[in-house]
Amino acid sequence: MLKCFSLVYYLQLNIEYYIIFAAITQNLIGSKFMTEEVRASHILVKTENEANELLSRINSGENFENLAQEVSMCPSGRSGGDLGFFPKGVMVKEFEDAAFSLEKGQISQPVQTQFGWHLIKLVDKH
Repeated sequence: MLKCFSLVYYLQLNIEYYIIFAAITQNLIGSKFMTEEVRASHILVKTENEANELLSRINSGENFENLAQEVSMCPSGRSGGDLGFFPKGVMVKEFEDAAFSLEKGQISQPVQTQFGWHLIKLVDKH
């Protein structure tokens, strides 16, 4: 009887340990891998005036992706400015702040970074 009780107690402790371990692991994995990500496209130009002119053209109905292909200084321009999904901490702060503040489909005002002036379009968020 004592051996049986000891075995049950041992198993109960192990089960509790594994439940706690699983909960801690899930929280750690969730905080590392389940962070918010955005998918953005951008157009990169040299000056604020160029960015403002492009924004006017977009607001007048021109296609963002086509303009990115035509004028963006970034290699992503070839694919319509698409940068894919990225989490916080990957892009320069000014770009990241603007991208994460947008709503899906929204285009930013011109954003200055060390690379030039960007128009950022939020494609998706999850």
